Amino acid sequence: MGTNTIPPEIVGSALVAIRRLVRTLRTTAVSVERETGLSTAQTFVLQLLLVTPAESMNELAERTSTDQSSVSVVVSRLEAKGLVARQPSPADARRTQVVITNDGIALMRSKPSTVQERLTHALACLPPDSLQLLATELNNLVALLGAGEEPATLIFEDDAPGTN
Repeated sequence: MGTNTIPPEIVGSALVAIRRLVRTLRTTAVSVERETGLSTAQTFVLQLLLVTPAESMNELAERTSTDQSSVSVVVSRLEAKGLVARQPSPADARRTQVVITNDGIALMRSKPSTVQERLTHALACLPPDSLQLLATELNNLVALLGAGEEPATLIFEDDAPGTN
């Protein structure tokens, strides 16, 4: 890497903001897990299914901004807990639809806001130009960290204890 002439106070300010963001994400995740027994990723998927069923795993992956294999693992865990069900699509019986069950609906009515909900809402409040700049710079930071090829799994799904 080349020499950097950015003043240390600007780097420090960015580090403080990142620390606050990570802390908020972590404490929200712990709170949701404690109240529901589910990871924030599982709760996020249930929230999306509460709004409308998924016509396929690929469609659900798109709605979660992740990949099909990541969302499939989450759905399998939710299905094992009786919170979602896979069923033939009414539009095309060859496709499998993912729907939230009555138990899943009951759980969602009493849960706190998830990390993804809070983050999505906050991002949506930013002006479009600011959001585009933030996305660009976060992607640049990820690349500089050497994590540009890491899978974009749902937040904390890989390291959530006891959520299998």
